[in-house]
Amino acid sequence: MEILKYQGFEPDYRNLVNAARNQWVPRIPLYEHIIGANAIYEITGNRPYDLMDSENPDDQREGMKQYWDFWKQMGYDTASLEFCITDILIGGGALGAHKEGCIKTREDFEKYPWDELPELYFQRFAPKFRMLAETCPAGMKAIGGVGNGVFECVQDLVGYMDLCFLRSDDEELYADLFRKMGEVHAKIWQRFLKEYSDAYCVLRFGDDLGFNTMTLLPTEDIVDLILPQYRRITDLVHETGRPFLLHSCGNLFSVFDDIIEKANIDAKHSNEDGIAHFSVWVDKYGDRIGNFGGIDTDVLCRETPEGIRDYILDCLEKVKGHGGIAFASGNSIPDYVPVEGYLAMVNTVRQWRGDKLIG
Repeated sequence: MEILKYQGFEPDYRNLVNAARNQWVPRIPLYEHIIGANAIYEITGNRPYDLMDSENPDDQREGMKQYWDFWKQMGYDTASLEFCITDILIGGGALGAHKEGCIKTREDFEKYPWDELPELYFQRFAPKFRMLAETCPAGMKAIGGVGNGVFECVQDLVGYMDLCFLRSDDEELYADLFRKMGEVHAKIWQRFLKEYSDAYCVLRFGDDLGFNTMTLLPTEDIVDLILPQYRRITDLVHETGRPFLLHSCGNLFSVFDDIIEKANIDAKHSNEDGIAHFSVWVDKYGDRIGNFGGIDTDVLCRETPEGIRDYILDCLEKVKGHGGIAFASGNSIPDYVPVEGYLAMVNTVRQWRGDKLIG
C-alpha cells in the first residue's frame, strides 16, 4: 500500500496528555503500544531497535533518532517506549521464556536477591533513558517508562500454573510475592520518576490481567493483592503532575470499576472484538477515564485496506466526542501484522482528523 505523504504536521504531545486526562481532542491522536521492527523497516528501511541495542553509543543515538523520526513521520504526537523489569529479573523467564520458575517455596523467597533488582535495572537502562531524552524532537515526548506490572513480574519468577497452585498450598507466600514485588516496583519507579522521566508525558506499564472470558486470577486477589501495588505507582506518577495509562489485555469487566477506583488510573488501553468492541469500553467508562485503542489487531491482519477503512470510520463516529480518545490497534503492531493493514489504519485516522496530503 502507498505510504501517503502529509504536509505541515507538527507534533504536540499535549494531545496525548489531554486524551489521557479524558478530554476529547479534535485532532484525535494516534497511539500505539508497540510497533514491531518489521513495520518500521518496510516503511523506512531502518532498523532502530538493532541500533538501540548496540554496545556502541553512536549507534544507540542513531537508533533513538530513527525511532523518534518514524513516529513523527507517521503522524504521532508521542513515541511509545518502555524498558521492562522482566529483562533484569534474576532467575526470571517463567513468563516470557516458559522456563521453570525459580521461586517455589518460602526458602526460595527468602533467599531471592530482591534488594539487587533496582540497581540492576538502572545499570542496564539508565543510559537508554538518557539517550531517549537527548534525542527527543521538538513537540514530542514519550509514553511508557518502567515496563511490566506486578502480576507479570511475579509470573516471571514463579510461573502462572505454579502461582495458581501456590495460592492453595501457601496462601501467605502467595500474598507475600505480590507485596515484595510491589516494593521493588515502587523503588524503581521512584528513582525513575526523579532522575530519568523528563522525556515522558504519560506514564504507563502493561500488566495483562485477563483473557477472553475472565480474569487470570480471582477478582478478589486482584483487588486485595495487585491493585494496592498499582496504587503505589499511580500515586508516585500523579505527584509529578502526569497521567497514568494502564495497558491490560483480557476481559476485565468484573474488576474494572475497582481498577479505576482503587488503582486510580487515568486511561486504559487494549481491546479485542472477541471481548467487546472498543465503543463498548468507551460507553461503559468514557465518563471516568480516557480510552486508548480502537481496531482489533486481528482485523488489521485479515481485512482489506478498504475493510479496515470502513471499520475505523464506523468506530470513530461511535466514539467521537465521548471523553478522551487516542486511536490505535487494540493491542499492538507485531511483526505478523501486514504493513498494508497498519498503513490503512494510520492513513484513515489522519485523513479523518484533517491532516493534509501533499499533492
